[in-house]
Amino acid sequence: MDTKWKSYSHSILTKIIVFIIAILCVTGMVQAFVEVEIVNDGNFGSVTEDHYFESEAYVQESQYLISDLTRLLGKYKSEEHILDGKSISEDEWEEVENNLFYSEFQHSESYQHELSEKKNFEIFKEEYKNELTQAKEQRIKEDLKEFHVLVQNLEKYEPLFYASDGTHEFANSTKTKKEQFETSPAYLIFEEYKREFYPKETEENEHLHWITEQMDGLDLENTVIFVAFPEVFLNQKMEEWQAGKAIATTNLYQILRYFAGFILSFIYLVIVVGRKSFHDQELHFRPVEKLYNDINLALCMLLFPLWIVLIDDVFEGMTAIILAFTLLFATLELTLILILVKHIKNRTLIKHTLIFTLIYKFVKFIGEVYKSGNVAVKTVLIVIGYPVLIALTFFMFPITVGIAAWFAFKKVKAFQNIQEGIEIIKEGNLHHRIEVGGNGEFAKLSANVNSITDGLKKAVDSELKSERLKTELITNVSHDIRNPLTSIITYVDLLKNEKDQTKTGEYIEVLDQKAQRLKLLTDDLFEASKASSGNIPVSLEKIAIVSLITQGLGELNDKIEANGLEIRLNHPQEKVYVTADGKLLWRSIENLLSNIFKYALKRSRVYIDIEDVGNEVRISFKNISAYELNISADELMERFKRGDESRNSQGSGLGISIAKNLIEIQKGQFNIHVDGDLFKAIIHLPKHINSNLKN
Repeated sequence: MDTKWKSYSHSILTKIIVFIIAILCVTGMVQAFVEVEIVNDGNFGSVTEDHYFESEAYVQESQYLISDLTRLLGKYKSEEHILDGKSISEDEWEEVENNLFYSEFQHSESYQHELSEKKNFEIFKEEYKNELTQAKEQRIKEDLKEFHVLVQNLEKYEPLFYASDGTHEFANSTKTKKEQFETSPAYLIFEEYKREFYPKETEENEHLHWITEQMDGLDLENTVIFVAFPEVFLNQKMEEWQAGKAIATTNLYQILRYFAGFILSFIYLVIVVGRKSFHDQELHFRPVEKLYNDINLALCMLLFPLWIVLIDDVFEGMTAIILAFTLLFATLELTLILILVKHIKNRTLIKHTLIFTLIYKFVKFIGEVYKSGNVAVKTVLIVIGYPVLIALTFFMFPITVGIAAWFAFKKVKAFQNIQEGIEIIKEGNLHHRIEVGGNGEFAKLSANVNSITDGLKKAVDSELKSERLKTELITNVSHDIRNPLTSIITYVDLLKNEKDQTKTGEYIEVLDQKAQRLKLLTDDLFEASKASSGNIPVSLEKIAIVSLITQGLGELNDKIEANGLEIRLNHPQEKVYVTADGKLLWRSIENLLSNIFKYALKRSRVYIDIEDVGNEVRISFKNISAYELNISADELMERFKRGDESRNSQGSGLGISIAKNLIEIQKGQFNIHVDGDLFKAIIHLPKHINSNLKN
């Protein structure tokens, strides 16, 4: 017990340590990101950049400057240009007019519906002249404000620049010639349609299009923009870029190491989660882990954006607080994820959701009411339930209607199948089956109709068989009785005219044989009728079946030897008792043995096996027939049936039928099997139990 407890404690401690390692790895990755964000604006791209002039940082130094210069040259130009309304483009003014026209004029009384929109627009311009003037003045004020903001921004830029469209100029130095800018260690020259960058590494910069795309929006005729980076400024920026690259590289490797540690820790936790040890195959759930999976998933999806908002907006720049919140959120997030993993392994990810539970309980409740109710209750449920279902699933209305249409079509088709099947059966085809799938009312109805059809078919087959048996009975009885009776009549006539006493004795002997034969047939027929009707007193008692058969075989030893048969009796070592009527049981066995004596192949073996099979005792008789058994086992058990269809043997054909009926009235079972020339009779009798005895 102590060893198991120590092993369990060690496993728990290991999982806690690995969990803490995973959390620390996540926190380490966040710390590395935060450091790069603070020092290098979150730019990890510098890790793969070979030179400052190929970096994103270099393009950003002039990107916003050129953006402001292109806006000034392209749109605003000067105060006079703006005050003249020339900074307002046709598209912008059209937007102002359309806003006033559609939002105000079109809903006013001045709008004339009988006129075309073009005519109404002319009326609008006339009536809204003051409003349009005010809107234009407002737009000019906004452009003037934006113009002064852009001009003030130019004063903040450290790179030297000069921009001109031939009329308007913007500069932060006295340099206005291209040659003056080309003396700098790095520069950007845009002269009408020509572009020149120095040093040449700048042209390999993948971010350069951020600048060139801004120039594409200008009318480049007579337009020049020169930007130069002084050596002091450039050296400072290059040093900052080198430092940022070093920090980004170091932290990137740290992130990769932390990420690898987290992945390994997470894989281990996924494998052992829910198990007491690494080799434990059983999943264990704690009460706190009973949280529904959909609620769990919703919390996981909410925690991450909440964490992003907190560290990016609320606690921006507060590294210690960011790391503390990261520890908390990572712990909660990983715990919730591992609970989901545990349910995935347990195959209860969907089943253990609040939505599934509610739907399942609702459907189960409706199903129980539906199954326990009659057709009226089910109809009411469908009438009430379908509108409720439509209301609950309005967002997927076409799918709900489609399912309802499919369900209705399926039921109508099932009803049509039943109708068509009943028509076929009504016309006399009792072999037709009505096939309706499912467990609904129509399936039950079709099953009931099929049961009625089966009953009718059995009744018809039974009646036909009964008629056939009656015909065969009359034929066989007539044939078997007529032969000895004809012989008796013939020999009586001969006896009347015979004077020779010697022949008279022979005739009397023949008459005695035929009379005995006739008596035997009459007795067997009488006994078969009594056995078939069950009109025989039965006294059930404890019978030692092995002793009964052994004693009987001894009494029949002469017949056995006369037929050259070898009896092989197999039975358990311990005594076996059955509940039966001793006289009737022996009569049945004697009939079977008599049948064997008459029809078994001479000088062959006869096997009698006695087996204890639980609550029953099985007695089987096996022999090889002297005649070809070209009839079925069922036919052999019919009255007056013989193994030789030519009826040359001395049997009555009632022995097996009598044996079968006598066994059945003793609560046993009797069966025969035919396999080629092998004849096998099997008797099943209840094993002796004191409570089964009846007198």
